[in-house]
Amino acid sequence: MVATAQDAVPDDIGALRAALTAALARAQDEAARAALVEAELAVARAKASDDAALIAHQHLTSRKLQRALHGQSSKRSARLHDQMELTFEELESTATQDEIAAEQAAARTTEVAPYVRKRPARQPFPEHLPRERVVEPAPAACHCCGGHRLRKLGEDITETLEVVPRQWKVIQHVREKFTCRDCETISQAPAPFHATP
Repeated sequence: MVATAQDAVPDDIGALRAALTAALARAQDEAARAALVEAELAVARAKASDDAALIAHQHLTSRKLQRALHGQSSKRSARLHDQMELTFEELESTATQDEIAAEQAAARTTEVAPYVRKRPARQPFPEHLPRERVVEPAPAACHCCGGHRLRKLGEDITETLEVVPRQWKVIQHVREKFTCRDCETISQAPAPFHATP
């Protein structure tokens, strides 16, 4: 029995996501390889045109030396000299254009590390600041069953900074946690409004 493309696709969403992620990674790798090959090709072309310009320059120098040794007619040698210099200038401009193309191709393949945003984390206030402890009133009875047998379980402390002219102090808002002995429900006073989140 011949398997169709639809049979090869998994039905599980997790497997589909994994397959999609793998396909995207392969596509990115292929694109990176293609850009790298393109950059290497541009560099090779630039080197080849540099070599061609150097060869043309050596030929020009050789012809000048031959003219100096053998003494061709002045009109012919002047025309030949001008033509060789024009050819040499064209080769140099082509080499420069190839170098620019190679630099641009190399710049496209440069991989920049993505910026990873750090989650803001509020640091605790310095220990040298004076602290004022404000205890919020705890519930007198269990909000679930109405029982009065509450036992302290712990407390949440929220610190806010209060500025008094020429003085700083930290106010600790304490909300004590209580657990009911009858129904084991945890109760706590509601949090007051804070200017600092």
